[in-house]
Amino acid sequence: MSELSTIKYTFSGHDSFQCRQLWLKKGFDFVQDGQSFNSEDAVVKLGVGKNMVSAIRYWLKAFNIIDSKDNPTKFGTKLFNTENGYDPYLEDEASLWLLHYQLVKTGLATTYNIIFNEFRKEKLFFNVEVFSNYMKRVQDTNPELSFNENTIAKDFTVFVNTYKNENDTKDIEDSYSGIFSEISLLKTIHTEIKDENGKTKKRIEYQIENNDRDNLQEAVLLFSILDNPNYGNSISLNSLEYDYNSPCSIFALNRSGLINKISEIVSNNKNITFTDHAGIKELQFKGNKPNAYSILDLYYGK
Repeated sequence: MSELSTIKYTFSGHDSFQCRQLWLKKGFDFVQDGQSFNSEDAVVKLGVGKNMVSAIRYWLKAFNIIDSKDNPTKFGTKLFNTENGYDPYLEDEASLWLLHYQLVKTGLATTYNIIFNEFRKEKLFFNVEVFSNYMKRVQDTNPELSFNENTIAKDFTVFVNTYKNENDTKDIEDSYSGIFSEISLLKTIHTEIKDENGKTKKRIEYQIENNDRDNLQEAVLLFSILDNPNYGNSISLNSLEYDYNSPCSIFALNRSGLINKISEIVSNNKNITFTDHAGIKELQFKGNKPNAYSILDLYYGK
């Protein structure tokens, strides 16, 4: 748990509402227009209930679309600006990967940061009880931290609803809920177990498994590397695999998938190379590293 001590723990703020896809654009436009979440007519302007106004504000911050003072961030403006944003209505799957990256990296929503960086590497299969017990152990080693078990359980449910695939649920009302269902990061596993009385019970567990991530665009991967302040001009393959907030941690990417995407990046960028000297594999940038957003400008044709 190398970085856990540096995280400010937040397990609430969304009022148990997972983020709806339309909220992000709606919330960005609201802020861009100079509106305030504290104003009495925010409910009318956003067209949602009072608790949902708070939830929209929370998610905009968690996704790095607005800052702590409710102003649009560079990322928020680049993605959602109606006139010249990359993808204001989230029609390209790359935009969902970028939002997932921001949600984990920003760390405001603690559960997402911990699950992708730490927890899933220790627990291959998990559910709410397993996650709650994990966080209790974190609390035991950091006595100054204060978690409410019920709050963590609710936050975990929101996490699941954010990523679960609609094919995993038969509840029609719930079928639209997962903003990240399309990128297939979370797998739902249905098993049957016998209780102490020999009765068969259904158990639901979840898994986030490292794989090749063929549906992850190379531009998104390169953006995440260039956006990471801890990476210099030479980055070891191990760092890209195992570092906190590394591409493989955030995107649940395995080594072969990483190498495949690096090969694509190198073939498309003459100033980026991948070297292997005496078994030390490194991604290297020749000269000045490109600006992270220049990669997305090119990808989205802006």
